[in-house]
Amino acid sequence: MASEARYCVEYATTGRSSCKKCKSKIEKGVCRIGKITPNPFSDDGGDMKVWYHSRCMFETLQRARATTKKIESPADLEGFSNLKDPEKDEIKQFIKDFAPKSPAKGSKKKTQTTLPVTPKKGGGGASASGATVSPVKALAPTTATPTSSEGGGAGGSSNPDNSFRQYRRLCEDLENEPSYNSKTKLVQNYIKRGNSGDGFSGDLYLLVKLLLPGAGKKRVYNLQSKQIVKILSQAYGCSLDDMVEDLEKGDVAETAKKFFEEESVIKPAAKSTLTLFDVDSFLDRMEKLTKEDEQKKEFLSIIRKCTGNDIKYIIRLIKHDLRTNAGPKHIMDALDPNAYAAFQVSHDLEDVVQRVLSKSEEGAGGKPGLTKELSIRVTLMTPVKPMLAEACRSVAMAMKKCPNGMFAEIKYDGERVQVHKQGTTFQYFSRSLKPVQGHKVAHIKDYLPQACPHGDSMILDCEVLMVDIKTGDPLPFGTLGIHKKNAFKDAVCCLFIFDLLYFNGESLLDTPIIKRRKLLEENVKEVKNHIMLSEAKLVKQPEELSDLIMTVIKKGLEGLVLKDTKSIYEPGKRHWLKVKKDYLEGGAMADTADLIVLGAYYGTGSKGGLMSVFLMGVYDKTNDRFCTVCKCGNGHDDATIMKLQDELDMTKISKDYSKVPSWLHINKGLTPDLVVSDPKSAPVWEITGAEFSQSTNHTAGGVSIRFPRVTRIRDDKDWNTATDLQRLKTLYEKSKENLDITLPLASTSKDSSQDDEEEMEVNEDKKRKRVPEKATPVKKRKIGGSITLPSVSTSKDSAQSDEEEMEVSKDKKRKRVPEKATPVKKRKTESEREVCKYGVKCYQTNEEHRKRFSHPWETALGVYCAGTKIVKPLPDIFDGVKALIDPSLSEAKDIKRYITDIERYIIAYNGDVVSDIDISEVTHVFTKNKKFATDQGVPDGVAILSPDWVWDSLGDARLHEIANYEL
Repeated sequence: MASEARYCVEYATTGRSSCKKCKSKIEKGVCRIGKITPNPFSDDGGDMKVWYHSRCMFETLQRARATTKKIESPADLEGFSNLKDPEKDEIKQFIKDFAPKSPAKGSKKKTQTTLPVTPKKGGGGASASGATVSPVKALAPTTATPTSSEGGGAGGSSNPDNSFRQYRRLCEDLENEPSYNSKTKLVQNYIKRGNSGDGFSGDLYLLVKLLLPGAGKKRVYNLQSKQIVKILSQAYGCSLDDMVEDLEKGDVAETAKKFFEEESVIKPAAKSTLTLFDVDSFLDRMEKLTKEDEQKKEFLSIIRKCTGNDIKYIIRLIKHDLRTNAGPKHIMDALDPNAYAAFQVSHDLEDVVQRVLSKSEEGAGGKPGLTKELSIRVTLMTPVKPMLAEACRSVAMAMKKCPNGMFAEIKYDGERVQVHKQGTTFQYFSRSLKPVQGHKVAHIKDYLPQACPHGDSMILDCEVLMVDIKTGDPLPFGTLGIHKKNAFKDAVCCLFIFDLLYFNGESLLDTPIIKRRKLLEENVKEVKNHIMLSEAKLVKQPEELSDLIMTVIKKGLEGLVLKDTKSIYEPGKRHWLKVKKDYLEGGAMADTADLIVLGAYYGTGSKGGLMSVFLMGVYDKTNDRFCTVCKCGNGHDDATIMKLQDELDMTKISKDYSKVPSWLHINKGLTPDLVVSDPKSAPVWEITGAEFSQSTNHTAGGVSIRFPRVTRIRDDKDWNTATDLQRLKTLYEKSKENLDITLPLASTSKDSSQDDEEEMEVNEDKKRKRVPEKATPVKKRKIGGSITLPSVSTSKDSAQSDEEEMEVSKDKKRKRVPEKATPVKKRKTESEREVCKYGVKCYQTNEEHRKRFSHPWETALGVYCAGTKIVKPLPDIFDGVKALIDPSLSEAKDIKRYITDIERYIIAYNGDVVSDIDISEVTHVFTKNKKFATDQGVPDGVAILSPDWVWDSLGDARLHEIANYEL
């Protein structure tokens, strides 16, 4: 029984025994404590000893049951008198420290402390992904500094929870687990149990930091795959050519492991002894190195301690890709239901983890923290994840998404920058939350203090681009590069500010845009051609928006960003709208050209070793050479990619510029892995893009295609009938001319419902009857190279007027006269009939069922019946959704509803399913593996979701927040 346990103490004699708690060897001569228990394997009733480090023993007893015999004095330790004074003093100190923490004998059994799980509004205690998340065991706050090489505490390097080997095992489990909810559960269980089963006692922040190498304060190593291979080939003493050839399979980490185990003169360690501290320290040092010799020396320092799997995961950490398909949401949900939302705002991983731990301690002490939600707050000088915009494909869609009126802002073709101001200190962060390169903001720094005199602390959301100081015209995207910028002597960097997120100690994230804009205009003073406010116009009518869109397109600008006047700032959410010409009219306004396949590049990941990105070009008749136009990796499905491996006649040159054939005019930096053997026999593909653009990287007269994708294989054309260089230049010039087109006010595409059209007609009637309101006079502001938009009036009277008009609109809506419907046979009212038990999922159309049962959701969603015919049998739940569905979903064992079900429901509820050929139209991708979206070339900004979003949205008859389902 537990009460019969005895304890002994001695010095380790051989160094072969392992500590029961931390699992590390107890070195010869080190003091160890043994727990003496009956030997279950002995017939004569002998004893057995289970050994611990002294510290580990007392930590284990601290978590033991109240009825377990403890070490309360030296007399409880057999052999204590044989110890030397230092060890005696150490054990006495342990007993003293341990005594007040031990529960009194016979005391009531304590409940295990847990990290509090605070139910979300309307969601109970479930995780954001829909699965119930159990609380995980509370952990004491930990630090990233090892306290002892022997101790088993959170900072101890001998603590097995801090071992790199255990971390690798967790990563492998995550990689092999297809379910995203189960990935969260895996991390949660690991934190709850730890290596010993008694709870994770290692450095939690360090664990989370290494599980999310691309999140938080992302480290930059200045190392590409080929550079890594070059350094490792020197360290291994093996052939660089062989490693480069193996690298074509697409996984540099696997290449590093393979050659380390098979070719290296340095033999891999028999067993991993690395700790998380070792690896984290190595990565910190690597981040500071830029010279190849220094990087090689640093690699050598850690390689000698590595196994093959160790080096594999170290390389994956350097590449910021663990191949686990587990992002911040899946990992953070394992800590706390609100951890991911807090991280979205602050993007400070350490702060969020420490707050979770502090909250856990409060809960463990019986304080109110047990039910207190983790706060979501903005931290100055820590980047906030930027709010984004989804594609808007029609005026009708914009009016529906922004029912309160909208701000239409010029979409500047520059680079997103977030500016943080604290006193006289400024910091700049990019869209990816990394510090902005100094040369891009060097000149802006001099003018920002002048532009922001009233704000002591501010966070500004901006776009930085080059502006010609003579004409005021914005220069094309890409001119911010340090070398390209030098080519424009009369141009300067200009910061266009469009939002204010934080002002003088107060977060404005929950403040409507109309008030944020007013604060912005009151507290930012423009400095011509250096610091400017974005152009914006308040739009309430579809005609205004249509005219504005067409003006922007005719001016050759990128597009518009639309924001509902009552919208708040939601970090990481895609709740704004962006209008570009290639989004409108089903892509009919996009630019296209018939280009020749000139070469190919090997892909990575699932397409490793396959030609998946292609070099496209045109024929230059004047010089009898073929010129490059763009690289294109989008548009082909997997089956076509596999087919092309056999069909294309290619010659391998392995990106060696000296092997480029004379017929190909190409810049050295674009040298492909393979070139076509004969360009006059090469296939011709129709390439569609957002627009023709200027590019010094390509040789077709500086003309390229932005966001290219393959839309058709032109079997009817050859090199002689494809677009040539002269024709390409003509297409480029024509694309910049004014367009003589009219944008319909109501979309005629599939994603426009009948209700939208009826709503537009009602709005037209209202407009004709509306009495013009007295508006506050506004001045006009002109920014060179763009259109002239009225400045947004943000006066108190104007804001009040806007709100009053919205109230009037609501009153009108409530007084709307019902539309005239086909006469129907009198039946019982909704309240008199029994409610259909199938609710929104009811598909019955027979008359008896419709008469007998009530369908109140139809009334709420504007559905009506004419006789027995359902005019509109299903609600427009997926209106505007254009889905791309991963074919492999049908093979996943954990999904019972296959592709046909998803397609059927999305289409039935007014959504659309597109093929990979229409990749530019996609708004939502449904998959269980994020790589699918990457491999298909899905544009940035498209929602990549679990199929659970479809079923949950159907169940509630409304679209769920995509953030809860993003991969």
